[in-house]
Amino acid sequence: MAARRKAPAARARRRSAALAVGLGVAPAAVVVLLAACLPSTPPQAAEPAEPPLPPVSSRWAVAPPPAVAVAGVNPSRAAAVDLVDGAWADEVAAATGIPRRAVIAYAAADLTVAHEQPSCDIAWNTLAGIGWVESRHGSYGGATLTKRGLVAPRILGPRLTGDGVAAIEDTDGGALDGDDQWDRAVGPLQFIPETWRRWGADGDADGVRDPNNIDDAALAAARYLCRSGPLGTERAWRDAVFTYNPLTRYINDVATRANEYAQRVELG
Repeated sequence: MAARRKAPAARARRRSAALAVGLGVAPAAVVVLLAACLPSTPPQAAEPAEPPLPPVSSRWAVAPPPAVAVAGVNPSRAAAVDLVDGAWADEVAAATGIPRRAVIAYAAADLTVAHEQPSCDIAWNTLAGIGWVESRHGSYGGATLTKRGLVAPRILGPRLTGDGVAAIEDTDGGALDGDDQWDRAVGPLQFIPETWRRWGADGDADGVRDPNNIDDAALAAARYLCRSGPLGTERAWRDAVFTYNPLTRYINDVATRANEYAQRVELG
């Protein structure tokens, strides 16, 4: 097993995050979420039911022990799968029920942004909370994550025609979402094309920014979450998640899920 190092101790307790921009804002800055756009379906991925957890906060997301990186790897250059310690990813996946490939993506994004912006206080479990609400970690509608981190088949939100959702006319000629009239949210973290143009990232270090790749999408989300500065208070965390989706229930759902993941890791 590769040598392991822990993220700085200052990051170990409370780190938090939020995501891009929800409905009712200028199209140039919008990220549309599955929670707001797609019909409700039961979770596609099995989640551990035992042991029962004590009640968790729905107010904001505290952080579990930090992700563990492979020693000597530069987070700004490494592919997600080369950055995160494999044994740690196995343990977290087993404790939380998050697919291992998604764990790697969220943890790598956490480690990369911690390297780039140490004061941000983002945590992998907040990204995981958002990933679960958005797409059940890339499993919505029967999709799966490949070894490369691609969601197959693609996960697309509805056409944003203004009928129950935001009205956002096409911004990319259909290049990402296949629609040259209206935008649609794309991928496991549901970026719309214009927001992806501004914030798209290359988390798997293959030279391509692809919102359908969970490594790329998680890193883009993490950087976006940190855009406003430190997110280590309840107000900052909730304000940021609100910009991702301006619904109290959405914010509470993300916080609840993120805190459950944190508890499962600590109890495990």
